[in-house]
Amino acid sequence: MTENRRAGRRPSMFEVAKMAGVSHQTVSRVINDSPDVSPTTRERVREAIRTLDYHPSNSARALASRRSHTIGLIAGGLRLFGPISTITAIEGVARAHSLFMSVSLLSEPDFTPSEFRAMCDSFDEQNVDAFLFLTPTDEMFAAACRVDVSRPRVIVTSTHGGLSMSAAGRMMHVENRHRTALVGIDQWGAMADVMALIGRYGHRSALYLAGPSNWRDAATRMVAWRKLAAEHSVASRVVQCSSWDASEAYARMNHVLDRFGFSGSTKPTVVVTANDAQAVGVIRALHEHRIRIPQDISVVGFDDISGADELYPPLTTVRPRFHELGTAAMREALRLLGEGEETVYAASAHGVGLIPAELVQRASLGPVPIA
Repeated sequence: MTENRRAGRRPSMFEVAKMAGVSHQTVSRVINDSPDVSPTTRERVREAIRTLDYHPSNSARALASRRSHTIGLIAGGLRLFGPISTITAIEGVARAHSLFMSVSLLSEPDFTPSEFRAMCDSFDEQNVDAFLFLTPTDEMFAAACRVDVSRPRVIVTSTHGGLSMSAAGRMMHVENRHRTALVGIDQWGAMADVMALIGRYGHRSALYLAGPSNWRDAATRMVAWRKLAAEHSVASRVVQCSSWDASEAYARMNHVLDRFGFSGSTKPTVVVTANDAQAVGVIRALHEHRIRIPQDISVVGFDDISGADELYPPLTTVRPRFHELGTAAMREALRLLGEGEETVYAASAHGVGLIPAELVQRASLGPVPIA
């Protein structure tokens, strides 16, 4: 046991330098992985660090490198499954690169631009190296674009919404655009896969339950659905929901079924929902009306939430690769910090790098019923 440890005192960088026979500046270069140190000297310093059990503080590293080695993450949408998986992936990549995460969470109903600005100011005081913004709604996306921060920012969002990507770009200061990257899930590609699959089963009459219009994922899925339905000659009726909740979808589906019953008009052969919670509500309503799935009406969801494969019948749905989304977001942050290469995406649109989603086929989708 060293004298320092017996005394309960942490060794200093100067003591490491003395043991290794180098200057304290050289010790700092080794700690911060500077290339300007010979392999022999680097190993001698590392041996002294091990011997003395020296642990540099984050503040010391920040002073030496002018960096805090901290990423500031501001995230909305935490009521849903996807952002949790995305944040987990972000944190994993950050940890692998010896970076710390400082996290602030946003509540969509209570969100204000001033709250967002205050969170950014708090991160500025921490001297974070970069910002990551998870912005599911138009309001959050606008705040992430408008906020004036001098550090790189990565915005996780969707390509469509009440705020267009071109309008969002005009909100940023010119110098900030060069320090900004955007990533998201390929909602359009996923909806194209859904449309192609229901088409192969012969469906030409569909009901679509849209998500809340201020959520960019919901807006992108709806724009894609309308365009693809027209291209594939699918007669589509859209029911606009104000939430993602199963309870609202259940109530709206009951209302739709009652109207079909009163009018005697032909029911759609497939119901597609903007998320799996809505599909749960739709399935309940269909069961209560003694409508068989998929023999009478098929159902397709979106998100592949936990338990989707245990529904009756198991739900056909889209599985976004949320973990890959988080990994890509963090890699973009590293690239903007000069520590990584350009990220290659399978697809991109409107300046957003897109992560694919997988269509998972289960028993809730079947052929058009024979009349």
